[in-house]
Parts: sequence; structure tokens; C-alpha cells
Amino acid sequence: MNEKLFILLGRLEGLSFLFLMFVAVPMKHIMGKPEMVRYGGSAHGALFLAYCLAAAALSDTQNWDKKKLRMAWILSCVPFGTFFFESKYLNTPATASVKKNGGCH
Repeated sequence: MNEKLFILLGRLEGLSFLFLMFVAVPMKHIMGKPEMVRYGGSAHGALFLAYCLAAAALSDTQNWDKKKLRMAWILSCVPFGTFFFESKYLNTPATASVKKNGGCH
């Protein structure tokens, strides 16, 4: 598993979760349009499974400790969790500069 692909999956999974929570579900309950939940939920489910499997594969190839893999799985169930996991546990160029400079200013 490629780390760049894992990061992309995490971002897509995170965005699909936020879309469901803040767009599709309100549209279903306020406007009576369940279609967005039906299709968005299916897409989110596929992305969620792909992200969890990719985390397991990347964990194996990069020898993550068990805590890091558990955090990837747990945070994928929390809004904004995949974004937090990327910034806290992965060494991407964007997060490396923030970590190096001591956070956002």
C-alpha cells in the first residue's frame, strides 16, 4: 500500500463522512430527500472499508505499532478523524512543516 493513496483515501473518507453529516442527513430530515443519504451513504461505506483495509495494509508494510493502527480505525469513526490521524501520525510534507514550526500561527 502506498502512503499517498492511503492519505487520499483518508481525505475522501473524511469528506464523505462530513457530507453525510452536514448535507445529506439534514436534507433527508428537513427537505424529505433521502436520495442523498442513500447514494452518499453507499459511497461513504465503500470509502470507509477501503480506508480501514488500506490502514491494515500500510500498517503491515510500514511496521506500524498496534496503537497506530487502532487509532487509524478509531479515528475513521469520528468526524474530522481521518484528517487528525494524517496530521498526528503520518509524516506528510504539509504536516511535517506544521510540526517543525510548533503548530499553526
